[in-house]
Parts: sequence; structure tokens; C-alpha cells
Amino acid sequence: MTEQQQTAETEVRALIEAWADAVRRHDYPGVLARHDPNILMFDVPPPFQSRGLEEYRKTWDLFFRNHKPSHAFDIDEIAITAGDNVAFAVAAMRCGPPEATFQFRLTIGLRRIDGAWRITHEHHSVPASE
Repeated sequence: MTEQQQTAETEVRALIEAWADAVRRHDYPGVLARHDPNILMFDVPPPFQSRGLEEYRKTWDLFFRNHKPSHAFDIDEIAITAGDNVAFAVAAMRCGPPEATFQFRLTIGLRRIDGAWRITHEHHSVPASE
């Protein structure tokens, strides 16, 4: 891995950790801070697809109604692949109160725009159950 790739991975990791921390604190500006205005997100609860920053923001209203700031929103594992201008990350995360924590999967696509990483795609999923 080149030094530039390592730097990019470190920047992306810091961005994702800051986003997760903002979610834990219910900090809307922090949650939205590094998302592209044309973000496309696929989520577990409806709506199935959110396009644009305003639709993306609205998805957090439902989440924050059911998630308390003291509850988990933690990264268990993360793998990041980053080039000069494009990166993606896949993660296993935990969410919820201690007595009912559940795991979910996260995939994030990013582009470097005007020198800064921007999240352009986000996908949350849970394993299918029978």
C-alpha cells in the first residue's frame, strides 16, 4: 500500500468514526456534515431509497425517535479500500440498547471532491430472517 492510499484510508476511517459518533449523540449537523448533496441511501426501514441530503436527513428522524443517545451505534469491524478519488468501506456495526443490541451491515461509497471526502452512497442492511 502506498503512503497516499494509507493516508486516504486513515481519512476515510476518521470520517466514518466521526459520523458514527454524531449518530450516537443525535447530532444532525454532524451526521450530515460529510455527505454529498446528491447522496443515495438504501436503508432497512422505509423508505427503501432516499435520494438527496434532505431525504437522507429525514430518515434519521425515525431512527432518533427509537434510539437513545446512550445506546450503541458502534463499529465492530471495518474494511476500507481507498484510491486517489474513490473509496468504499464495509462494516459490521452494533445498534440499540444493551438488552436488545443487534448487528447490521454498512456499506459506504465516497468520492474526493474539491480535496475532501464526501459520502455519495450509504447502504444499511440486516441479515434476512426466516
